[in-house]
Amino acid sequence: MGPLKGLKILEFSGIGPGPFCGMLLADLGADVIRLDKSSNHGNFNKADIHNRNKKSITVDLKDPDSIHEIKKLISQMDGIFEGFRPGVMERLGLGPKECLEINNSLVYGRMTGWGQEGPMANQSGHDINYIALSGVLDSMGREGENPQPPLNLVGDFGGGGMLLAVGMLGAFIHSQKTGEGQVVDAAMIDGSSMLMSMFYSFKEMGFWKENKESNLLDGAAHFYDTYECRDKKHIAIGAIEPQFYKELLEKLEINDKDFLDQMNRLIWPKLKIKMASVIKTKTRDEWAEIFNNSDACVSPVLSLTETPLHPHHVARETFMNINGFAEPTPSPRFSKTYLEQNSNIVASGSDNEAVCKEYDLDISKLG
Repeated sequence: MGPLKGLKILEFSGIGPGPFCGMLLADLGADVIRLDKSSNHGNFNKADIHNRNKKSITVDLKDPDSIHEIKKLISQMDGIFEGFRPGVMERLGLGPKECLEINNSLVYGRMTGWGQEGPMANQSGHDINYIALSGVLDSMGREGENPQPPLNLVGDFGGGGMLLAVGMLGAFIHSQKTGEGQVVDAAMIDGSSMLMSMFYSFKEMGFWKENKESNLLDGAAHFYDTYECRDKKHIAIGAIEPQFYKELLEKLEINDKDFLDQMNRLIWPKLKIKMASVIKTKTRDEWAEIFNNSDACVSPVLSLTETPLHPHHVARETFMNINGFAEPTPSPRFSKTYLEQNSNIVASGSDNEAVCKEYDLDISKLG
């Protein structure tokens, strides 16, 4: 099922953005084979969503015989991807040059933090470091406080795994049209910088100040922020447009004339204090009921436990419960190539025999 049905991809297992990319491709119907280290054979965690709907084989990457079998497998793949430091795959004899020589239509995806070249290419780092150097981190947080990490969503997953998946899909189209394979260099420092493109535009246009909590979308505006309710839970408000803002004030029963001057930045701090005092008079769920079916752009801030139970998620089947817990269903949705709601998570090495049989590999040489 899915638009990528029939596409064969080999994933060199890792953590974070690489497996996330593999999950996206598998969700879209690709036949993804996860290559795990032989030392991990039999390891299993049913809650590891990033490994859903992938086959798994285990190999000894230090054994030349195993490398030989991997090359045989790569010769039959449409794409492979890895998330090692620059030079690791080359030292294994599995770099782009070697792989494209045995499969000239191969799409070779590479996932790194700093990229394949540049003065920091071989330096250690994590999501927080990549977004620190791309302008993301300095733009987040409250005035007078330290920058707030947005989990590892921007560097690892949005600017990393998602970008690698998009890049590989583009390279697959090129390969199918021309027969030419190529390398996709997806770096989290590049991807997180690209995700900031609108804010670099705003800065150049004079719409963005570099001081924290000074802009429309960074928590400065009283109509675009989160507020604590009477029960210590929160609501999120995003009433930017005048008609939505008008409805917001009506639902909050605010008649103060100061609020009519919506875009006057000088009075935003004062209006925020006044709005906060109003919102604290009711619980989060009371406000959620008041704003239900409203265009005021107000939403309850839900926990991970609460989220799958929300009526909108239930109606859209945004979450599925196949392995005994809620996990997000594949996305986006297609009108013709339906994405199957399935989550088969297997132990490392579960498919050694089946993959060897399908691709004519010697199972005794996998290690």
